[in-house]
Amino acid sequence: MEKENISNYEKKLKEQKTRLEADIKKYSEAEDFGNDADHLEEEADESESYANRMAIASDLKKDLNEVDMALNRIKMGTYGICTKCGGEISEDILDIAPESELCTDCKKKEK
Repeated sequence: MEKENISNYEKKLKEQKTRLEADIKKYSEAEDFGNDADHLEEEADESESYANRMAIASDLKKDLNEVDMALNRIKMGTYGICTKCGGEISEDILDIAPESELCTDCKKKEK
């Protein structure tokens, strides 16, 4: 893969990392539900809302980890190479998901 293309993917990944970090911070912060005594239904709603926010933050952290691993592969000079078979990952895949670590064939086999 050409260095210019890798540079473009690196830029996309860094932008994605910045967005993910901001979203993680947003969803990891506890909501202020106030300090009034609520009915049981309201307490349950607040607990559910908190659990949903934590689940979203957890998923975002997984996405951030994938982005960090892709940035590391760029540094190591292995970006665009399938981590499973060693084949080339098509630019069509990287254009859609620059954090991809698997080629099309390995991704299909994983399903």
